[in-house]
Amino acid sequence: MALDELRALLARHARPDTTTAIDNVLISKVEQSDPPSPSMTSTVLALIAQGAKRIALGDRVYEYGAGQYLIASVDLPITGHFTEASPERPALGFGLTLHPATVAELLLQAPPGDLPPAAGGAPSGLAVSDASAELIDAVIRLLRLLDQPRDLAVLAPLIKREILWRIITGEQGAAVRQLGLADSSLTHVARAVRWIRDHYTQSFRVEDVAQMSGMSVSAFYRNFQAVTAMSPIQFQKQIRLQEARLLLATHPNDVTGVGLRVGYDSPSQFSREYRRQFGAPPSQDAARLRGSAPALA
Repeated sequence: MALDELRALLARHARPDTTTAIDNVLISKVEQSDPPSPSMTSTVLALIAQGAKRIALGDRVYEYGAGQYLIASVDLPITGHFTEASPERPALGFGLTLHPATVAELLLQAPPGDLPPAAGGAPSGLAVSDASAELIDAVIRLLRLLDQPRDLAVLAPLIKREILWRIITGEQGAAVRQLGLADSSLTHVARAVRWIRDHYTQSFRVEDVAQMSGMSVSAFYRNFQAVTAMSPIQFQKQIRLQEARLLLATHPNDVTGVGLRVGYDSPSQFSREYRRQFGAPPSQDAARLRGSAPALA
């Protein structure tokens, strides 16, 4: 019954741009199962009320459906799509953006004995779990406020904190708690992820990024792999190829130029790695993208 009300609320308040009147709260409504496409995650809680989704991160595959949620604790390059979605029964999802400062504030207010023991090492950047009845109830109460705008400003922050508390103390709480800890392994890796994303066109030495992240080289390799399912160089390659694909959608006749812009000195290497990633050479994929531009958005 709870999922039925959640589906009704999501269907009623879904917008094309996924935004809502509540800050950091998103609603998705997808009416068709498109082929897998690359994108970047944000740090988010994503709960599915109807339909199912499959996400690939490196060599890991995550699948989740109605009544399950995914936690993304780092910005990651993924490939994903809804596997169950139709106009008659669209995929419906709730999203809450997670901010490290908000997590840290809640951790500071919680008595130490009320938090599960900290796990060792860095958790995976993605994780899937079944949603508890308490979590679903809190999400429903938050979405009900969209029909009660007078109560939004006062009650929405309180219920968002409750939702955050439910996931901090839940099965995937270790990843969320590390998000709010300044010296956690996840925070060190997230620092490296941001640097690589911001400088993806540049060559780098892993030793230098490890030092910048405040970790030894061996610890950096181990934790980076645990969080992202990739080595730092593989991660950079994923970012480069995703950026190249976006550029090719608007510059389909400049394959060599696009390759150079994202950091490839060799056109043949760019074409080879692009084809391995997306199943078609850049020029052919660019033509396909232009023929299905709305699906890219």
